[in-house]
Amino acid sequence: MAEKLRKDMTKKQLRIVYMGTPDFAVCPLKYLVENGYQVVGVVTNPDKPAGRGQQLQESAVKKYAREVGLKIMQPARFRDPDFLEELAALKADLQLVVAFKMLPEVVWSMPPLGTVNLHASLLPDYRGAAPINWAVMNGEKYSGVSTFLLKHEIDTGNIIFQEKADISDEMTAGDLHDCLMEKGARLLLKTVDAIASGDYPLIDQNGLLDGRIPIHAPKIFKEDMRVDWTCPLDTIYNRIRGLAPFPAAWSGLVHKESGQSHTFKIFRTQKIVCSHSHAPGELSTDGKKTFDIYVSGGILRILELQLAGKKRMTAEDFLRGFKLEDYHL
Repeated sequence: MAEKLRKDMTKKQLRIVYMGTPDFAVCPLKYLVENGYQVVGVVTNPDKPAGRGQQLQESAVKKYAREVGLKIMQPARFRDPDFLEELAALKADLQLVVAFKMLPEVVWSMPPLGTVNLHASLLPDYRGAAPINWAVMNGEKYSGVSTFLLKHEIDTGNIIFQEKADISDEMTAGDLHDCLMEKGARLLLKTVDAIASGDYPLIDQNGLLDGRIPIHAPKIFKEDMRVDWTCPLDTIYNRIRGLAPFPAAWSGLVHKESGQSHTFKIFRTQKIVCSHSHAPGELSTDGKKTFDIYVSGGILRILELQLAGKKRMTAEDFLRGFKLEDYHL
């Protein structure tokens, strides 16, 4: 069936269903539409309440799909018979998944050419929900994007194409996200072009592993985001930038006399490698510009932060209204 479909297939003939939700998934969809592909349907998350007013908010993918007049589906459950009937009626040749939920086999096995996923890592490493964050948190020097065909086990299908991206020492997860979003959009377009022509590789991930255990990228929880000031300087620095700007590393300040505590998120820091005799987590400030924390191997200088209930600010702005010398971590 697949071989028959590929014969003389053009961009206009290939029927595609696209599945995605956040900003990361908008750019690849836009590339497909602007390059003449027939996207016959878009599947995205249901609208959900957000903000102080708890008004219903549309996903980034839905907003774009609506702007360009694409059919939109927002199933609450993928196994819902009405959704499956609606999906099957689109007669898609190929499905594409970018930054979306896990799909049941009844969905990903539906199109004859299969379902392709764009993943923000160089598989087989960093399988899981948060590959961008964990790559930076672990201090990796490079990451990338991969396209692969879905199968039962998450992120384990045969790889089609990959593209590498360098991670600089100053790069945050947000920076890497934006870089991989563009690279991923181009890679997915290259993948669909190759599938339409019938000429593309399928690389078994087990062969790339060569017997080793892959690095995983599990979902990030609140305790993963809390800074452990007893860790080495590089570990803390990488964790903070790997969580910036979202979901953001956090810590707490406790008033020395009253015991009142203030939670704060940390967005940007500077690491200063030096020797010192201070205890890990000890604070230092000039009261005007510097918010320093002594750790093993040097000083972690806080450059941008956000107190709970306040706006994101520079350390200098923070110190104008906060007497740091009265607090400890």
